[in-house]
Amino acid sequence: MFEILNSVLAYFQQLPWLELIAMLLSIAYVILAAKGSLWCWPAAFISTALYTVVFYEVLLLMDSALNAYYLLMAVYGYWQWSKKPQENQANKSELTIVSWQLNWHIKACAALAIVALGLGYLVDNLTPAHFPYFDTFTSVYAVFATYLVAQKVLENWLYWIVIDLASIYLYIEKGLIPTTVLFIVFIIVAGYGYKKWLKVYKESLFNQHAAVN
Repeated sequence: MFEILNSVLAYFQQLPWLELIAMLLSIAYVILAAKGSLWCWPAAFISTALYTVVFYEVLLLMDSALNAYYLLMAVYGYWQWSKKPQENQANKSELTIVSWQLNWHIKACAALAIVALGLGYLVDNLTPAHFPYFDTFTSVYAVFATYLVAQKVLENWLYWIVIDLASIYLYIEKGLIPTTVLFIVFIIVAGYGYKKWLKVYKESLFNQHAAVN
């Protein structure tokens, strides 16, 4: 019993606190985003700044670059979400959620796969990055999914579920245990976010239909 307790204490003493803080702020980001709160973006800005450093130190270079991109998207997302709704908008919900057609997503995913292959080749041959193709694929799709969040596209949560599942393997291999836990939480919150946004989206469609009639 005491050996187990000592092992747990030893683990937390050696825990990378920079990664832990980034993890907690990232959890705050996804929960606030799922709730449609504008405050998700400040949390995203700080957490991604920290993760830019964390991933660079373990040579996940595409993940590090991805988080630098997240910094810019946090600013853009805050600006996009802070726009006031139009006066004649039927649904006064904080979120104005849209849904894009399946054919559009299929074409986008095919284009992203081509981009990821090309970037993965460059990263593999020009840098010392670990898992160059795997890391590049998750990063490229995460760039697109982040744009979908900022545009309030319902399907962004489905992208995140797949991306987070793939990323868990990558972070286990690199020994980033707090981040692995974070991405498990991300999957749960993404499911919640999709359910909540879908409800708001359906309510918006109903209100628009009622306003027309």
